[in-house]
Amino acid sequence: MSGSNSAKTTYAVAELPQNKATFFKIAPETAALKELASDLDILDLKKLRFEGEIKARGKRDWTVKGHLGVTVVQACVVSLDPVTTRIEADVERVFVANYTAPTEEEYEMTEEDSADPLGETIDLSEILFEEIGLNLPLYPRADDADLGESVFSEPGIAPMRDEDARPFAGLAGLRDQLANKDDK
Repeated sequence: MSGSNSAKTTYAVAELPQNKATFFKIAPETAALKELASDLDILDLKKLRFEGEIKARGKRDWTVKGHLGVTVVQACVVSLDPVTTRIEADVERVFVANYTAPTEEEYEMTEEDSADPLGETIDLSEILFEEIGLNLPLYPRADDADLGESVFSEPGIAPMRDEDARPFAGLAGLRDQLANKDDK
């Protein structure tokens, strides 16, 4: 998010006040949004706003709490047409001074599942980037996007269609046959 002339995004931990919250509001300009969209490999970002507070948690740890609102434009997975989605997400990160990453392959998640190691600075632009990435729709699809149906078979054999593969299609046919038998 370089080139943004909006609010400060990196805070030196040593300069943060221990006894009160530090409020932030990030609303990047168009050029920074274009750069961020390119980094996220999406078509466009609009109306991005990330605001909240950085607050001490105990003597050495810090918490970032905020709200992210952004409109994202992605390519439809079917037609590649632009798909616009509004993301509204609450964000909470805990920066722990004596953080140790789990070493076991499997481990139980605790309430500190949003914990990160505390460095010399807290970079809100990194948090912003990660949160947008985590909240992007995985398979954006336009309302009118349709995959259609491809039918293949050997000559002389009736092809199997998508409708034939549905689990209750055979039961519906049986129900109709039984209903016709009862009418006779």
